[in-house]
Amino acid sequence: MFNSLPQPKPDAIIALMAEYAADPRDTKVDLGVGVYKDDEGRTPVMRAVRKAEERLHAAQTTKTYTKLTGDPAFVKAMQELGLGQATDRMAGAAAPGGTGALRVLFELVSRAKPDAKFHISNPSWPSHEGMLNNMGLSVSKYDYFDAETCGVRFDDMLAYVNGLGADDIVVLHGCCHNPTGANLTDAQWAQLTESAIANGWTPLVDLAYQGMGDGLEEDVTGMRHMASKVQRMMVAQSCSKNFGLYRDRAGCATVICPDVDETKLVQATLASVNRMLYSFAPDHGAALAEIILNDPELRADWEAELTEMRERINGLRDGLAEALRQATNSDRFDFIKEHRGMFSRLGVTPEQVKAMRDEAGIYMVQDSRMNIAGLTEEDLPAFARAAAAAGA
Repeated sequence: MFNSLPQPKPDAIIALMAEYAADPRDTKVDLGVGVYKDDEGRTPVMRAVRKAEERLHAAQTTKTYTKLTGDPAFVKAMQELGLGQATDRMAGAAAPGGTGALRVLFELVSRAKPDAKFHISNPSWPSHEGMLNNMGLSVSKYDYFDAETCGVRFDDMLAYVNGLGADDIVVLHGCCHNPTGANLTDAQWAQLTESAIANGWTPLVDLAYQGMGDGLEEDVTGMRHMASKVQRMMVAQSCSKNFGLYRDRAGCATVICPDVDETKLVQATLASVNRMLYSFAPDHGAALAEIILNDPELRADWEAELTEMRERINGLRDGLAEALRQATNSDRFDFIKEHRGMFSRLGVTPEQVKAMRDEAGIYMVQDSRMNIAGLTEEDLPAFARAAAAAGA
């Protein structure tokens, strides 16, 4: 039976990880896998997470199921973190990470409007398109990234969404756009909000990196403005990056509805969706996030460490842009210090990416997406020299 299965398409990042692991050079640099790393190349357990785990272990008396939509205290805390408040117009559910939250929201839309059309940025996180295609849902792409300026093609994006209507779902990156690092400004969020109101399309915001761009509040100013104005909106949150809970799979799906009656219906449907997909979401990581967010001491420590992580990434951005300027005698890479989050596209060809990997052991995805957090200060001159040698 199973020998008739089609061969799955290899995952480019997983394949790159395998190549990196097999490379014997001690100077190799992994910029492919999307996890935060410190100066020693480790993905640390955050201080507040360690303390929260101690408290959870001491206080927890059972491992029985939570609600189908997860612990309400976690959902409320996540809504307050992302949206600034939790209101009676918000339905919500815990999910297995941000990916799980997106899957839940995609399923919710498919139940409500089987013919709904999803629109994602070009480029976008590959799993957006992959999940939608796998579910048999309609997906199109709007112009987003300008390869020449390495900025947002906002006029083209706005013209695209202005042509949409009530059956359309626009997937937006809340901050720290993956894979480009090129973000929308607050003014652009405001224009998109007006478009959604005027044309009736529904925003679905993927919020995976809150706090890793400019700050916990600064990263969501535009999204919160949109949430305060539109009738309906969906948000998928992840605790993987900003809490470092990668393997614990903690996420939250929120739906903003126009009235309380619709909110109750959506809440009941989220429970049904969860039941059919995986029954109950994992609770361990969600419990840790809830403890941290609702304890002033732990929250302060978490925010302080998150600030350290963010400042490290932004410092590496500044340093890399300067190293590339010196190595290439060009300012074409100055965009790197303007981008935000863990990722940027270097803007070189696949052949140049290969040359940097072969000659210098620098591992990036073929489209030149690189995880800035995978660098150290010591790596910057060698990276810049490799880029220059490859003809960047």
